[in-house]
Amino acid sequence: MAPTYKIAVIQLHPKPMQIEFNYAKAAQYIRDAAVKGAQLAVLPEYHLTNWIPDDPHANEIYDLWDIYLNKYRTLAKELSICIVPGTIIERHKIAETKEQKLLNVAYFIDNKGEILGCYQKKNLWHPERPYLTSSTHEPHEVIETPIGPVGLLICWDLAFPEAFRELIRAGAKIIIIPTFWTLNDCSQYGLMVNSRSEALFLESAVTSRAFENTCALVFVNAGGPVGSSRSTYAGLSRVAVPFLGALGDETKDSSEEGMSIVDLDMRHVEEAEANYKVRADMAREDWHYVHPREEKTRRMKL
Repeated sequence: MAPTYKIAVIQLHPKPMQIEFNYAKAAQYIRDAAVKGAQLAVLPEYHLTNWIPDDPHANEIYDLWDIYLNKYRTLAKELSICIVPGTIIERHKIAETKEQKLLNVAYFIDNKGEILGCYQKKNLWHPERPYLTSSTHEPHEVIETPIGPVGLLICWDLAFPEAFRELIRAGAKIIIIPTFWTLNDCSQYGLMVNSRSEALFLESAVTSRAFENTCALVFVNAGGPVGSSRSTYAGLSRVAVPFLGALGDETKDSSEEGMSIVDLDMRHVEEAEANYKVRADMAREDWHYVHPREEKTRRMKL
């Protein structure tokens, strides 16, 4: 019988550069989730700092990344809950060149406080590129976790089906996507045509990825302040599964801060694969699409 996992989708509103305030609020949501029986709690991208890389205090705040990562490890062990603490911006100094790199990293922490795996954002949104370092050609890797094989992606990765295919071929059943996506991430033309174009993008893409990959998606976006009717935060955090689409009544249709507790029945994933046979087709020796990474390896062997 397929298991059911209880997942807390935490649509946090991150106050700019107020790292301790944001951590305290996130920790309280996680405590509430644990009381409600959640086995996994997921936070948004940039949940500790928001995204203001030109702030004069940004670098000294980014240097604190390991302190807050360890705080989440301690919290996970205390509450016996798995945590994906959104993403954390890390500043790393290269001794040889005296250069610095900013990395945007998502971690999977298990219910014993152990880090089971991590992922550095690969597909950087255009305004991030002057600041962040991409993981470029590093492969997408599946993490074995207490809730099964998991893949981690971040925000703009959602726009690249190739990332999902690589994880699905490697066996991922759940893909977790911490996100910081606003309604203003659209061009002026797009906003003129449809002021909620980015919401349409998110709602369509998240559900499509679940169906076309016979997997569950845990999509957790930043939210706006509670009671703010003119917020540009998109929110819409949800768990998406084949057959049903979006789950998460408190957040899936909302742009405000809040939390949904979702019962993820993995039978939906198993039945979707039995019906659509996407993974089975991809595993065939005569499969007619080749992932670019595999094609590169093949050519190197010739």
